[in-house]
Amino acid sequence: MDNLGAHRPRNVDWKRAAALLYGDWGTSKAYVIGFAFSSAAVAIAWQSLPVILAVSALTALVAVNYILICKHFPDGGGVYSAARDQSRFLAVMGALLLVANFTVTAAMSGWAAMSYFRVPREFIVPATAVVILLVGAMNAFGPKHTGSGAMWLALPMVAVVVIIIVLSAPHLTVANLEPPSMEFKPNWLAFVGMILALSGVEAIANLTGVMKLNPGSTMERPRVTRTSTLAIVVVTVEVVLGTALLGWAMLSLPKGLDADMRVRWEDMLSLLGEHYAGEAFGAGVGNVFGIAVGIIVGLLLLSAVNTALGALIGLFYMLARDGEMPRVFTRLNRHGVPLWPLVLAATLPALTVIFAPTMEMLMGLYAIGVVGAITVNLGSCTFNRQLDFKIYERLIMGVTFLTLFAVELTVARVKEGALFFAVCVLGLGFTLRGWSQRRAGLRTVTVTEDIAAAVSPETVPPFRLNLVQNQTILVAARGLTPVLGFALEEARLRQGSIYVLFVKELAVALPGPLSEKERPRWQDDKQAAEIMATMLEQGRQNNVTVIPLYVVSENPAATILDLSATLGIDILMLGAPHRRTLVTLLKGNVVTEVANNLPENIKLIIYG
Repeated sequence: MDNLGAHRPRNVDWKRAAALLYGDWGTSKAYVIGFAFSSAAVAIAWQSLPVILAVSALTALVAVNYILICKHFPDGGGVYSAARDQSRFLAVMGALLLVANFTVTAAMSGWAAMSYFRVPREFIVPATAVVILLVGAMNAFGPKHTGSGAMWLALPMVAVVVIIIVLSAPHLTVANLEPPSMEFKPNWLAFVGMILALSGVEAIANLTGVMKLNPGSTMERPRVTRTSTLAIVVVTVEVVLGTALLGWAMLSLPKGLDADMRVRWEDMLSLLGEHYAGEAFGAGVGNVFGIAVGIIVGLLLLSAVNTALGALIGLFYMLARDGEMPRVFTRLNRHGVPLWPLVLAATLPALTVIFAPTMEMLMGLYAIGVVGAITVNLGSCTFNRQLDFKIYERLIMGVTFLTLFAVELTVARVKEGALFFAVCVLGLGFTLRGWSQRRAGLRTVTVTEDIAAAVSPETVPPFRLNLVQNQTILVAARGLTPVLGFALEEARLRQGSIYVLFVKELAVALPGPLSEKERPRWQDDKQAAEIMATMLEQGRQNNVTVIPLYVVSENPAATILDLSATLGIDILMLGAPHRRTLVTLLKGNVVTEVANNLPENIKLIIYG
């Protein structure tokens, strides 16, 4: 439910969720496999298969973690939502890392698409920037049914991957492989360099708020584990197996193609399709199939550009709605699209391509954003004691968090450009946040943990207003005190009735109950008659039903409690006592006794 009190429609089934996830996550293999072979990834390219398998294993482990996240965050479990339970500052930092992630995703996906479309290298930079701006201009008319579109683009991509694997199966070999280095550092750096395979996994956590509910769950208590788990498992199997098998197929190519592989590593899937189709059906078919692979993969990469821009727009808008970005970011154009977030979403990736004009530079910038966002998300969930994780689930998430945290530190250490890029994004983002909060009149105040916990909205118990008409009020009075007038006012406002109770205190232990004809009447008690007659007349004048009650009791507090429960009243009103300290000590305080024993469903008002 959003902050306007309206539920978003939950109409995304597992197939569309899987397509949206695959449109971002599944495209990673289009450039990760070739990058694994390039000299930037490992010292000896033919040693890269163990690194590919290790990254595939980590990908599967991260998928398990996101199954748990989707289970515990059915209304959206992205890094911003997960970290906000721990710290708003941490949540904004995670969101800004996502901004860096989506920015480079759009830039890198656009670049890779141009490579698969075989745009000449000297024109790739301007072509990519223009394509990103065009996709941004299309988003000015509002989002379309991206789930269906992504599904129709994902299916041909899956078919291409399967065909290449089938065609390469007879040629898979370990003859070309060389044993990896036994030193930890080069293997770890190669592993960190290929961590791009995690690209896009965060998308599934942001989709839980629009996923179809499990059978039996409700909008108030949603569960989406069936949809989310099936979508993650299907995509994970394809990504993990596809990346591993395509990596093996790449390393099974003849070593005579080494030069071509280093030149065409950016469109490695086209090269694989061209070679293995040529081996099976001839060079002509191989060339045609290679072109077809390039078109299919390129179109899916353009879809990834659109997905990244849409995610950037939504992220900027959400931050602005939460008061973390300038309010101007919430202004919409006539098609309902946030204007300034749209401008930023289109220009940031285009500028990134211009200032990082090679695929290697873009990949260097990429890892710090995607790994940082996932790390913040997993870390926030690991240390959130309010989440009902089993011990082994929290252990799995903790191990994954520590691994990715080490990767993030390594990227920051060895890739100075990536660190500079992340610092710029974080610095600009927090500057905008501070400026917008000052414009809104907000100030950051440091308080102790106890005070913060006391004023936290999460600590305030929920309550519901009881505005039902015809509520009954019981008022107990010993004289014509102001509490009687207040009771009449409340009864008229609530269109209810009043029981006026006068307890005649009898400090005598009777041996048995009074006979019927001996029962006392308020008309015979001067003090009680004065109260009852006045209240009956006031009730008649103000259209309030007044019911007199007269009781003789040796324990007024017990009598008031008994009548409150017997009559089923809604509100009990008592006048503030004015007894002196000694009398209170000897006889006790009726108000205190009643307050300590009154049922919780009856409201107690002490009027003084």
